[in-house]
Amino acid sequence: MTKPVAHTPAPRPNTDLTSHYRMMLRIRTFEERVGELFVRGQSAGSMLHLSIGEESAAAGVCAAMVEGDTFTTHHRGHGIFLARGADPNRMMAEIGGKEAGYCHGKGGSMHIADMGLGHLGANAIVGGGIPAVVGAGLAARHHGSGKISAAFFGDGATGQGILYESMNMAALWSLPCLFVCINNQYGMGTRIDQATANPEIHERARAFGLVGERVDGLDVEAVSEAADRLVAGVRQGKPAFLMIDCYRFYGHARKDKSPYRDPAEEEQGRQKDPVAFARAALLERGLATEAELTALETEVGAEMDATIDFTIAQKEPPLSTMFRDVYAPEEPEPEPVRTRIDRVLARD
Repeated sequence: MTKPVAHTPAPRPNTDLTSHYRMMLRIRTFEERVGELFVRGQSAGSMLHLSIGEESAAAGVCAAMVEGDTFTTHHRGHGIFLARGADPNRMMAEIGGKEAGYCHGKGGSMHIADMGLGHLGANAIVGGGIPAVVGAGLAARHHGSGKISAAFFGDGATGQGILYESMNMAALWSLPCLFVCINNQYGMGTRIDQATANPEIHERARAFGLVGERVDGLDVEAVSEAADRLVAGVRQGKPAFLMIDCYRFYGHARKDKSPYRDPAEEEQGRQKDPVAFARAALLERGLATEAELTALETEVGAEMDATIDFTIAQKEPPLSTMFRDVYAPEEPEPEPVRTRIDRVLARD
């Protein structure tokens, strides 16, 4: 594991660092197994995007959310869904295109969704999932449910107009919406300071009337504290924007070797490792022993190893289910072209 940067946060009372570390470790290990599934040639499609280096954003923000809250993610959303209670076996099966997956293998890595856990959908379109939280927030306000809706997206989405339309509407109508920008420094191959003159993106949110904050993603406790504070206000109809600075350890997608980054930059960036940083803090504060952490890491490793075995053992969805979940349940499913051709030929 990468050595953390030389900085130790001040001790905090009633810390949740142990649970945060466990969740970040599960996310990191799951993502490593996703990469392994890809190398084995067992993942569906040719693209998947890992969130290694961004675990604090998922663990810290999702810990502030409760049952009934809703959210959307971007194409790098495996860790966020896991932090909201997803079953890693079903997640991996979906990434593997298997019927046992959350979307019966038809969503793959970038389109996982589960309404039961409040996941309104991942989206491969940059910024595409953001406006859905405005609708969810409006519904929550209308019903007086006290729930919030959070949009998770990367810094690349800050170049999309739909983000600003969504923030404006959330502020105008005082909707319980939280906008979470995971700033991993790169939109595909373009560094943020080459894409925007002012990288203080949270300041843009303030101009729309939202509460805007920025936090260092190295420290999951700092992320959690900021999320707790903002979410409390969001539940009262004060929409907010939280930018979390992280570093994307690997390329944009699994096949991207990130030739646009200098090796020295990557080495320095990977020192901002929230998982290693939290582990060191647990040991320094006496919240866990080396033996306890080693046992936890072995346990989590076994849990995530099992996801690959589970996925490989599952079946692919049959062709007859290709329209299932695409049309409303009461609507008759269209006849597949292949079936229609067979029917026409048989009639001749």
